[in-house]
Amino acid sequence: MDTEQREQARARAREEAGRLAAEGIVGTALTWVDNAGLTRVKAVPATRLEHAVQWGVGMSPVFDVYLVDDSMTTSRHVGGPDGDLRLFPDLDRLTPLAAQPRWAWAPADRYDVSGREHPVCQRRFAQRMAERARERGIGVLMGFETEWVVTTVGPPEREPRYPTAGPAYGMTRLVDLSDYLADLLDALQAQRVEVLQLHPEYAPGQFEVSVAPADPVGAADLAVLVRQTIRGVSAQHGLEPSFAPVVTPGAVGSGGHLHLSLWQGDRNLCRGGDGPCGMTATSEAFLAGVLRALPALLAVGAPSPASYLRLEPSRWAGAYQCWGLENREAALRFVAGAPEDPGGANAEVKCFDQAANPYLATGAVIAAGLAGLDSGLTLPPPVAGDPVREGREKRLPTSLPAALEHFEASDTLREALGDPLFESIAAVRRAEAELFAGASPQDIAAATRGRY
Repeated sequence: MDTEQREQARARAREEAGRLAAEGIVGTALTWVDNAGLTRVKAVPATRLEHAVQWGVGMSPVFDVYLVDDSMTTSRHVGGPDGDLRLFPDLDRLTPLAAQPRWAWAPADRYDVSGREHPVCQRRFAQRMAERARERGIGVLMGFETEWVVTTVGPPEREPRYPTAGPAYGMTRLVDLSDYLADLLDALQAQRVEVLQLHPEYAPGQFEVSVAPADPVGAADLAVLVRQTIRGVSAQHGLEPSFAPVVTPGAVGSGGHLHLSLWQGDRNLCRGGDGPCGMTATSEAFLAGVLRALPALLAVGAPSPASYLRLEPSRWAGAYQCWGLENREAALRFVAGAPEDPGGANAEVKCFDQAANPYLATGAVIAAGLAGLDSGLTLPPPVAGDPVREGREKRLPTSLPAALEHFEASDTLREALGDPLFESIAAVRRAEAELFAGASPQDIAAATRGRY
């Protein structure tokens, strides 16, 4: 950032700080998401926003090798007590938090003390991958589905208790928690988050909210903001949300499904072509690249030992490496959309969950898709029905160590992420696999359900 840009940023920060003060906001939470999928934070008084924009907020690089239980591992490029970084808030995303009335939020990018981009900044990785796509003439729109299970507040060792006994997808559940859900909609609207739908899901106490698509970094930012808004509204109602892959082993878990569509100007490349289900050749090759890379992508999108308690056949979790038209058992589901809706056609990666860092998820999917374009891939025939009954589809990795093996063999992801980020991700995955080695499903669920 040159001198003129820095002064413009300072002036903008002064203006924003004045706006926050006028709204009674005293603190701003600056967040990043680590490789374990946890949202970490440094907060500054609103009066210090200008200073944060000019000089950043100090933090240690060691957070990139934190585990889900807050213990630490190490990697070749990251680890130990040495070093310092700076968090710089993105003022374009600065948002007063409706469920925390005296607070605002902004996602942060990370740089070293000399102003160089931190090579392990996950948000900057997503930005780089989105730029790669734009250089190919492709705009990518993405959006996450946020699923969560809400319980009454209690000791973490106690079995979950649900505030509603309403059935799956049932109106009873919405009625039971109508004030809670209405407050959530109010909060998201106040934060200018466009909600597409909100509904009860399959598991006890489970809900899902979907928001409008955005650019890849914006979609990841929204995933963070939506989750923390749910957490804030839940606290106001004496409830506790869990975004973990599973709350109760053996039951249906919570996903973090990622929707995506490809665009050239106003044209949706997922429709109007000669390929499968009307895809253009660009869309088919991109999605074929994602499909090919799914075993390795699981180490990014299903990164916890708990993820593999969720990723079971016949639970709409996407446990098989296949694609299908509106097939909710396929790991890659294609949605054709209504003929009159130009934005309706998209693809959904169903095997991801919310233990994932959303910036890593968006960036890695783009990297895999662009590799598919480079290779001129085509899709295999789509799968209809439950793949477990078909008996011919390839099962995705059933454990974190198996997914990690595919990840570490992926030249595509190593090149896209760069060695420091790639190796720190692998180190965290390996350490978490060791952390839970030999643990029962019940112990894994209990240790992770309150963490994400």
